[in-house]
Amino acid sequence: MMLTLPPDYRPSDSEEFMNPLQVEYFRQKLLRWRADLLRDADDTLASLGEGGILEADITDRASVETDRALELRTRDRARKLVTKIDQALLRIENGQYGYCEETGEPIGLRRLEARPIATMSLEAQERHERMERVHRDE
Repeated sequence: MMLTLPPDYRPSDSEEFMNPLQVEYFRQKLLRWRADLLRDADDTLASLGEGGILEADITDRASVETDRALELRTRDRARKLVTKIDQALLRIENGQYGYCEETGEPIGLRRLEARPIATMSLEAQERHERMERVHRDE
């Protein structure tokens, strides 16, 4: 079911959580983010594919190598983000989007607006991070 969003639509707490408009809003937001990441990735690959390092000066060469390493790290982070976006889109398809995978409670519009790939409510995420810290420090 395709839904047309009003151009100025913003999800609000006054409407039913994850109603069809909200779901479509976040679906479009995720798809735009994914398209931006993939376009940036293509640009990165194009610039990396422009040949070897031609700088004769060792300092210049080191600088270019550092830039490339940073681009590749950024590219890897983007690839992981695309995977998380795909998982969020799958949760939209199966009706689980917007609900905490741990508690089943709504994640909350402000959190989803800031982090549309969130899978846990803020409280569950904080609990999870506290547990990780405790176990890491043991």
